[in-house]
Amino acid sequence: MIKTVNPYNSEAIETYKLHTPRELEKILENAEATFLEWKQQPIVHRTDMLDNLADNLVKHKNDYAKLMTKEMGKPITESIAEIEKCILLCDFYSTNAESLLSDDLIETEAEESFISYDPLGTILGIMPWNYPFWQVLRFAVPTITAGNTVLLKHASNVTGCALILQELFESSGYPDACFQTILVEHDPIETLIEDQRVKAVSLTGSEKAGRKIAEISGKHLKKTVLELGGNNACMILNDADLDTHINTIVNARMQNSGQSCIAAKRFIVVEDIYDEFLEKFTSKIKTLKSGDPSDKQTDIGVLARLDLADTLQKQIEASVSKGAKIHFGNKRNNTYYQPTILTEVRPGMAVFDDETFGPVASVIKVKDTDEAYKMTSISRYGLGTMIFTRDTDAARTQISEIEDGAFFINELVKSDPRLPFGGTKASGYGRELSREGILEFVNKKTVYINK
Repeated sequence: MIKTVNPYNSEAIETYKLHTPRELEKILENAEATFLEWKQQPIVHRTDMLDNLADNLVKHKNDYAKLMTKEMGKPITESIAEIEKCILLCDFYSTNAESLLSDDLIETEAEESFISYDPLGTILGIMPWNYPFWQVLRFAVPTITAGNTVLLKHASNVTGCALILQELFESSGYPDACFQTILVEHDPIETLIEDQRVKAVSLTGSEKAGRKIAEISGKHLKKTVLELGGNNACMILNDADLDTHINTIVNARMQNSGQSCIAAKRFIVVEDIYDEFLEKFTSKIKTLKSGDPSDKQTDIGVLARLDLADTLQKQIEASVSKGAKIHFGNKRNNTYYQPTILTEVRPGMAVFDDETFGPVASVIKVKDTDEAYKMTSISRYGLGTMIFTRDTDAARTQISEIEDGAFFINELVKSDPRLPFGGTKASGYGRELSREGILEFVNKKTVYINK
């Protein structure tokens, strides 16, 4: 059984039965049978379904947002914004999928030669709880639009969202087995990946989970896309326009109550502007309202599970024991963690080296711009880097020096349907969204014709 619990008030929400092996077998059979028909549908038919999907997201936006907030504690205004972003995703692929998937003509000695982008089959998506709709749809929408079918293994604490997502696809006119939610624990996942009917896997999750899925998939020669943890640096150079960007800088850390892989975790600040930054950063964080996530005035909700708060507390305590200082915050009540600022942070501390999943900002003072870039690069992760500076021309010269999957200048790292999203190093590989995302789970087939 799966039991979901509201992390804000600890009230039970719902209980769900896990799928039996026999039920899973039927789900796989249906997915494969549907794929054989779905892949034959014209792309224009698939994009018409996206329009229906967007319409249903608009129609049920508030209900879906309330369910997200109830299951994982996201502030309701952010839940609504998440659904709105999903609508933009549908609109992007509805408008562009036909051109993105069209044959790519290549001039050779042949009468005709081109690349055909053919769907692979059934793709397994293993998705996290922190963005229950967005994470799933940014994988599923391009994957299904390319002609594949999808199995979703969602995080158990958002099982209600997982089942509603299947209902969303079915009510939008998709074939019944085009998108199916599977309710299983971790053990059956390896069996699913081994099954020849599952052609590839997309995982958004922890580094540990990514390594395990990559190992299993590699053993069976299954393609994977892995979007894993992040430890993003936010560089504040001495010419940064703090008055203009302080709200963005705070949001870069505190969005989704700090539970975001692309959130800024390490604030690397040049000493000339350090005191000014710390004062303005702290002042803004003090204004954030904590409370009931269902209240539209709430900025900081709760962490999604009690164990997540335990882990965050241990990371802070371990770092303080090595010399980090509590500058602000660090009060906890069950799943609630007060926005917290740590100073005198350095490499070797948990809050510098590891991913912190909660509203905790680590501030590191550096001597100059050169040291800022060097400190930024001290990370096994490679999801994204952001920099705040008036000298954008100088920042441009560093683009090739940043190893991450994203480099944002005077803006927080964020995902956008029009741009590829993904990381390097321990943050994973492969890309979601944009043209790259819709081509991840296709066979890029060379076709060569002579008469």
